[in-house]
Amino acid sequence: MGTSDGVYEELSVEECLELMGAHHFGRVGVVVDGEPVIFPVNYALDGDEVVFRAAPGSLLSGASLGRVSFEVDEVEESGRTGWSVVVQGFGNEVTSTIDERSEHIRALRLEPWVPGEHDHWIGIMPRSITGRRLRRTASS
Repeated sequence: MGTSDGVYEELSVEECLELMGAHHFGRVGVVVDGEPVIFPVNYALDGDEVVFRAAPGSLLSGASLGRVSFEVDEVEESGRTGWSVVVQGFGNEVTSTIDERSEHIRALRLEPWVPGEHDHWIGIMPRSITGRRLRRTASS
């Protein structure tokens, strides 16, 4: 099957949020020492804000008060179908911030999958949310 047998479509922000809300594992992209780095994370979605927890280190230093990208996807290789959602925005550490929003975020059920201390809470305030889907045509 060639790519001409599929339909590539843009997703609405609402569709993107629905897909992100149904999943809990994605990738965070940050810049550390001038180089782009991607980290796998489990996450929670609070409205349109992506929330994850981090240990001290590169992810935390790159995501705190920095430009951040987040991506979640699902692919079905045998059928060559799938979707991808990308959030671009700003990371904001809310670990010790005392305000209603930060306290709400820290109350989310979000347990890191990776062992170790992940005491730092990061929220990604989105600047843009975009998504794409590749699906088979009805005649495929």
